Amino acid sequence: MTSPTSGDRDKVVSKLPPTLQQDLKIRAAQHGTDIQHAVEAGITAWRRLGANLPAVDTGGAKPFATFLPPGQWEQFRDDCTSRGVSLIQGLAQAVHLWLETNPAPGIVRPEHPKRIITCNQKGGVGKTAVAAGTGEALAEDSDQLHPVRISKHFAAALTDPDDEPASPLDYEDLPGLGLRVLLVDFDPQGHLTKQLGHTPLPIDGDSLTKHMAGEPKGNLVDLIVPIEDPRFGDRLHLLPACTDAFLLDVKLSSVRAREAALERALATVEGDYDAVIIDCPPSLGLSMDAAAYYGRRRDGENPGNSGILIIVQAEDSSADAYDLLTSQIEDLRSDMHLELDYLGIVVNHYDPRRGYIAISSLQAWIDIKDPRVVGVIGDLKEQKEAVRLKRPLLAYAPRCDQSVGMRALAREIS
Repeated sequence: MTSPTSGDRDKVVSKLPPTLQQDLKIRAAQHGTDIQHAVEAGITAWRRLGANLPAVDTGGAKPFATFLPPGQWEQFRDDCTSRGVSLIQGLAQAVHLWLETNPAPGIVRPEHPKRIITCNQKGGVGKTAVAAGTGEALAEDSDQLHPVRISKHFAAALTDPDDEPASPLDYEDLPGLGLRVLLVDFDPQGHLTKQLGHTPLPIDGDSLTKHMAGEPKGNLVDLIVPIEDPRFGDRLHLLPACTDAFLLDVKLSSVRAREAALERALATVEGDYDAVIIDCPPSLGLSMDAAAYYGRRRDGENPGNSGILIIVQAEDSSADAYDLLTSQIEDLRSDMHLELDYLGIVVNHYDPRRGYIAISSLQAWIDIKDPRVVGVIGDLKEQKEAVRLKRPLLAYAPRCDQSVGMRALAREIS
């Protein structure tokens, strides 16, 4: 039947099997179109056919509504009658035809793997949580829809808790990015390794530190472990930490071209990934120099593909640590003539209920402009629960506000 119009289109109501409805929703999002135009194109293609298509199983069909150009539904209904098929069967064939002629687009693999260096000299700001969440968001299944924050501003985050609540940020269900991601736990404390349910490497065995120091005991690829969850497929991997990284700065002091030590070590595996995320220790030593060098812009690489992602909190001590870190980055840029990009600032653990200090501090971060704030992640219980259970946040609570924010961050810097 036909219902009231929306703009220059008529609302139509019929039925489709739930699986077909879901496939249509996902595929339309993958192609950057909307459902109504996909159905319109499918019906147009179906009406042009010179013969009937094989029957589609319409068992369990449920109500389905969309908007079509005026008159198309009536013409389609007449065609269904003349071809001897029910309206539901005809619509199912039209949608199925559109799906077949518009296959899921393949994942575009970058020429250079994206290298994201998450860092801050201050500990406790949540570098590990952001590194993990960003990697999880980049690796989510591209054949499934996931809620993503689509607001381009942070006005809602600046709400004074004593005022009326701000309007909620907008959300949209979008396909996962489907990238192959390597998380590198570069911190000897091993928080990333433990949070994702793995055990740090034994100190008497092989490790990233030994490869960087030129003392490998095997192949680096053999140390990498998968983060197993259906939403990541086999796309999210971890290079665990080892406590021998406490000695890394000492070992690097005698290594030739020590600033390139991390790049040399990871060169044997980075070609297997679309993105490599380094969870750095709270340090300004030689290990941080090596991490920053690894994130520099390589020959032929587009600006902003790789670089430094600074994690802060909405309080004053983060600002002091930020100044120390950016000074080190600027020294590396000038001393070594590096093209080292800032991917942005992430304000983590944000809670407007903390009042003026949190709100004014967030505004101060936003006012910096270069690097700009690319994400605001709330201080909510789901992240703490995921850590306690040693599960990825986006697998434990995929629709919580923190997960939604991580997806927005991943898209902002990808």
